[in-house]
Amino acid sequence: MTATTTLTARALLLDMDSTIVNSEAVVERCWRGWAAEQGLDADEVLQVVHGRQGWATMAALLPDRPMELNLADNRRMLAQETADMDGVVPVPGAPAFMASLAALPHALVTSADIPLSDARMGAAGLTVPAVRITAESVSASKPDPEGFLKGAAELGFAPEDCLVFEDSEAGIEAGRAAGMRVVGVGDRAAAFAPTVQVPDLTRVRVEALADGLIAVHVTA
Repeated sequence: MTATTTLTARALLLDMDSTIVNSEAVVERCWRGWAAEQGLDADEVLQVVHGRQGWATMAALLPDRPMELNLADNRRMLAQETADMDGVVPVPGAPAFMASLAALPHALVTSADIPLSDARMGAAGLTVPAVRITAESVSASKPDPEGFLKGAAELGFAPEDCLVFEDSEAGIEAGRAAGMRVVGVGDRAAAFAPTVQVPDLTRVRVEALADGLIAVHVTA
């Protein structure tokens, strides 16, 4: 038996990886390689990486490691990931979902940098939103709310009028810390108490209302 929940907002803020773009294969390849270099258990590393910028993941895993080494590895891995599009595809339902947002206020809020977000959105066949908050835009990584707050500000809406789409613990925490409701996308999201959760974007339908509100119909 299915049930539909309808949330209303004035703007939507979208994470990229595992929310609208499935890049899990690349992420796993790159981070398994880094884990091996550091002598860490790769499965444990992969529990931490999602949603954060690379340097923030490294700092969480190796708190005594000099930050300059984390930043250097982060630059190297961003270049590696940007060159590797093997297996990058849209999350089911993402093309139709993104097309439905074309005339509505929305922004991409990602921990990727501009080159990586360009490459992954292009590989998935998705149009990059006109408003995009990337690693270059912020001083703090998710779960800090800075990215979502900047996205709301650039679109011209109060945080409470925005609805976040996220897959990871760090991203969901960031959305909540920004004072926003969160649609959790994918099985991983269910464990982190989003407002509602869906397995993919085939379960989401967006409707523009006459008063400028956006109705987001979520079928669980």
